[in-house]
Amino acid sequence: MKWTVPDILPPCSATRLRVLRRQNQLTKPPGSLGRLEELVISLASMQRKTTPAVDRVWISVFASDHGIAEEGVSAYPQIVTRLMVRNFMQGGAAISVLARHFDAQLEVVDVGIAEPMDDCPGIVLARAGNGTANFAKQAAMTETQLAIALSAGAEATRRAEAYGAEIFLGGEMGIANTTSSTALACALLGVEPILLAGPGTGLDSVGIAHKCNVIERALRLHATELSEPLDILKQLGGFEIAALVGAYLQAASLGLPVLIDGFITSVAALLATRLHPTCVDWMIFAHRSAEPGHRLVLEALAALPILDLAMRLGEGSGAAMALPILRAACVLHQDMATFVEAGIPTR
Repeated sequence: MKWTVPDILPPCSATRLRVLRRQNQLTKPPGSLGRLEELVISLASMQRKTTPAVDRVWISVFASDHGIAEEGVSAYPQIVTRLMVRNFMQGGAAISVLARHFDAQLEVVDVGIAEPMDDCPGIVLARAGNGTANFAKQAAMTETQLAIALSAGAEATRRAEAYGAEIFLGGEMGIANTTSSTALACALLGVEPILLAGPGTGLDSVGIAHKCNVIERALRLHATELSEPLDILKQLGGFEIAALVGAYLQAASLGLPVLIDGFITSVAALLATRLHPTCVDWMIFAHRSAEPGHRLVLEALAALPILDLAMRLGEGSGAAMALPILRAACVLHQDMATFVEAGIPTR
């Protein structure tokens, strides 16, 4: 199985200009709504609509297990991936609650949980394997597994497009995936793990130091294979992270805006932009995670997140929290009067 980076065009510059002109005609000093103006102009150019909207929201949470969990890098055992996926499907997880509250379409995609969840109907099956291999000892995945995971993400965005989604949110679940994300970010940015590694599921300082040691060992092991983005992803990544990369690239190719969540999804976004730089033009960054590595990843993406709530849950929960801000930006743009409509002289 092979996977290729799709063609991506930039958002519509003509729509951007038209929306900017309307913003400057609304009954307010130019620029006085700050980031709300920037957000609606960007969203409009992505959607090619002068009245953008984010009423139809699609959320795909990709779930997978990680062989690196064998190294004791998480505060929770690997079985928690499976238990949390069941919680998603039963509606008890944070992203499940937020999806209901915001009337978003939520799906959970099994890209490689350690054991198939045949007793949990409703999960989308796109399995690349029974979890990745332990990348402290060998490559995390094969080329075929990487292609399957990337394709799983791409297929999710096609389902979103068929649904008529106006924006795509990607979430993730996988015990030890902050370790994989940190290793990926270290390889992409050329920095030491100590600058990026954080508590993840709740590690203390000793646990974080151990996580750094494991990542350092893995980076040395794979040093000769870390020159290209897909090679980095194959050696150090997770199936759910690869699925996010595929989703972001395909969404951009389809002209579908994406709302990026926290640290793990931002590392996937960084990988996607390394594969196709124009991909970043289709991304809106929802929040700044409490994970320490997120700051450097955001800087590498030249990204300014909407929110900073000290969240680090994952699942797409931080991205969902930004939806009301985007919706407010859209309704202000659409429903505010212009100076002419209000009979207010501008000179």
